Amino acid sequence: MSAELRVGLAWLSELRLSSGAGSGMCLLLGATGVGKSLLVKRLQTILPCRAGGGGGPEGRGDPRGAGGERGGVRRGRSGWGRGPAGEPSLAPLRVLDFLAQLSSRDGKGDLGDPPPTRPTVGTNLTDIVAQKKITIRELGGCMGPIWSSYYGNCHSLLFMVDASNPTQLSASCVQLLGLLSAEELAKASVLILFNKIDLPCYMTIEEMKSLIRLPDLMACAKQNITTLEISAWKGTGLSDVLRWLQDTHRTNG
Repeated sequence: MSAELRVGLAWLSELRLSSGAGSGMCLLLGATGVGKSLLVKRLQTILPCRAGGGGGPEGRGDPRGAGGERGGVRRGRSGWGRGPAGEPSLAPLRVLDFLAQLSSRDGKGDLGDPPPTRPTVGTNLTDIVAQKKITIRELGGCMGPIWSSYYGNCHSLLFMVDASNPTQLSASCVQLLGLLSAEELAKASVLILFNKIDLPCYMTIEEMKSLIRLPDLMACAKQNITTLEISAWKGTGLSDVLRWLQDTHRTNG
């Protein structure tokens, strides 16, 4: 990403921070290997964030978690820069155009090479600003049996599914059923992310909805449920994820 673009993104986030208030908690859940950590790191690339993991000196360690990734902790606002008159050198329209390009499949919204990740074995906390501060709590797939310990104060839920792995689909469906039936999540807005659509073997959203009987689940669920196809690897659909987070947390206050 060019230095000019980073300046514009930083400026846009400053405007959002000054106009927003409060914060909300968003849970990021899914089986091991679905791409949760990469999604968070991609969001860190787009917006200035404060990340925390495994209790490192710069992170926001969680005493209930088993650690998580230590790498990628980002603090401060270095490299933001201003124009000659103290104004940002990039108009907000160009920033929004860039975010819109991330939703396309033609690769115009190039985020560069994907950062390295490894399976999360605990919980990671990342703060982003999408009109207001939103804390994303990523839980490792191996923590599935104790996910319910983190349901309290959850405003929204991101649930990721690997669209390229049909053998994992049934397990993801069981996890989703448990989440939708949890009383503590009854008022949470839910976004189901079908990730890895950049792979040639991915299942279409229609195929996955049919296999897990998603229309029936949505009809019976108490939550407001939205679905998206994304590629955390290439950045496809990330602007839609940010827009959903912004709209959802504005509504939930």
